[in-house]
Amino acid sequence: MPSPAARSPFNRPRWTERDAREVLAALRRSGKSVGEFAAEHGLDPQRVYLWRRRLGKAEPTIFQELLVRPAAQRAVPDAGENLFEIVLASGDVVRVPPSFDAAALARLLDVLARSRSC
Repeated sequence: MPSPAARSPFNRPRWTERDAREVLAALRRSGKSVGEFAAEHGLDPQRVYLWRRRLGKAEPTIFQELLVRPAAQRAVPDAGENLFEIVLASGDVVRVPPSFDAAALARLLDVLARSRSC
């Protein structure tokens, strides 16, 4: 029986559609650019781009509802409270208190990373 590494599409000279989908899924999970991902895995970036074009950029965009409420009027956060700040490319700033749910923050960051327009 071949080793798991031998079955990996990263080691194959030719990819099937299934191999390409596996590599593209790993690319999406990594959050890296095609160039970074390809270099890390010893792949030709043009091969990844080719398969991404062939497979139609894969997943549709998923939108999640985000309710925006006015912030409580506080001039300065509590002394023990450290806000996380996320500065978007647009110049907008998202401030997140430590009490913000970690899973909700992860979903927010994932949406922002996928949009690439922020």
